[in-house]
Amino acid sequence: MASANQAYELAHSPTLNTILMVEKVLTNMDESVITVAELKRRLPKQVNHNTLKAILEYLELSNKILVTMKGITWIHNTNPNLQKAIAEGLEL
Repeated sequence: MASANQAYELAHSPTLNTILMVEKVLTNMDESVITVAELKRRLPKQVNHNTLKAILEYLELSNKILVTMKGITWIHNTNPNLQKAIAEGLEL
């Protein structure tokens, strides 16, 4: 039997399409920082607040975004030269 906490988590588990939709809005924004309220307005579909929180937590844990008091910033960089420099660099 699922606990109340597990049932809450399952009720707000985002789908892959919803995660990709949020990522697309964040990667295509003109500003460097966006608020959660502004993100909700820019999403093509309405997303449950708790589901959006779960998505933002996942993106932050996977080092794709940074959430601060001012808002959300996309920080993920896919530049292959940067990835190679990080992989081959020396740690001090």
